[in-house]
Amino acid sequence: MSGQILVTGATGTVGRQVTAQLLEAGVEVRALTRGPADLPPAVEQVRGDLSVADSLGAAVQGIEAVFLVWPFASAEGLEAVLPMLAEHARQVVYLSSAAVRDHERQAEQLIERSGLEWTILRPHAFAANTLRWAEQIRAEGVVRGPYGQAAMSLVDERDIAAVAVRALTRDGHAGAVHELTGPHSLTQAEQVRVIGEVVGRPVLWAETSVQHARQQMLARGWPAEVVDGILQAQAEMTLGPAPVTATVEEVTASAARTFRSWVAEHAPAFRALT
Repeated sequence: MSGQILVTGATGTVGRQVTAQLLEAGVEVRALTRGPADLPPAVEQVRGDLSVADSLGAAVQGIEAVFLVWPFASAEGLEAVLPMLAEHARQVVYLSSAAVRDHERQAEQLIERSGLEWTILRPHAFAANTLRWAEQIRAEGVVRGPYGQAAMSLVDERDIAAVAVRALTRDGHAGAVHELTGPHSLTQAEQVRVIGEVVGRPVLWAETSVQHARQQMLARGWPAEVVDGILQAQAEMTLGPAPVTATVEEVTASAARTFRSWVAEHAPAFRALT
């Protein structure tokens, strides 16, 4: 890989790791940002906004490949962005989702027809999503929510990034759809127990009604269709263990990191207030 790689979402959970790992591999990284961002000095920051295709001219000049995060609730606008990427870049690695909701599938289809050499990543639930419980755990040692038996194969963001970096810098991933999971299926109640074991303090799951959870999410301003989609997905996850793939190890030659190891590295976020 001789040209620069453009990273979108470079300050996000996965994009920040992609940026760091590309730099470690000696690759030149350009980050698309809407303003000054807290990124390593070696990263070239170029202003632009994915929602305004005409703003991307400077960002795409001279790039070889793109790590693409589409941060919007619909695929609208992507059709205008892809020709600009294809005019300059050879390759795109797209961060999708294992859920493959309607807008994600539309985005995937547009990318597949873009003329770019493409790779699609479909990660399952991020281990980092459990940070949403941190405040409850620090304050009370209890997590309240519905569907404690919803099972997930939580994946570490570093493993998602490692697969992305392999796809961006090595041959053999063109046309691949990589489904990414952690090594174990854990229910939400089991995730909470693991957090407690790591931080050295009992942490309990307290089951609440679906109706109560829905009201809370709506009160936070979440759209009703998003709330209902999340709750429906969690209900389906109670039907059995979550699928576990070997893709991370097959692509990176390193075993997928466990949720326990992820918690150990983020333990201060969950430790009790003193």
